Amino acid sequence: MARVMIVDDSPTDVQNIKGILTRAGHVALEASSGQDALDRIKQEMPEVVIMDVVMPGVNGFQATRMLSKDPATAAIPIIVISSKNQESDRMWAMRQGAREYIIKPVKEADLLGKIKLVLGG
Repeated sequence: MARVMIVDDSPTDVQNIKGILTRAGHVALEASSGQDALDRIKQEMPEVVIMDVVMPGVNGFQATRMLSKDPATAAIPIIVISSKNQESDRMWAMRQGAREYIIKPVKEADLLGKIKLVLGG
């Protein structure tokens, strides 16, 4: 299956998402902040990134924008996950380069469906 980078500063959310991914056969990689993600994604080159929005320092919107504008990482699909459930938040995420948007708490079927979708399956 796919190598998926989880970018979230909440250990609880990371463990929840990691459990969903590993049960489905994916390899879960972790980054605990936007800056950590920017550094690690270029090294690890995951097939998909799951990006939280609210994080200290570089937030998820900023990290998504930087990754989508960098030719080295622009082809990696980013799925934004957020507790922000306004349509304006979803639209802003897409304008930054996200391919999909999921509202927390993350449901297993939603996450796996979006991963399959962005991978072209």
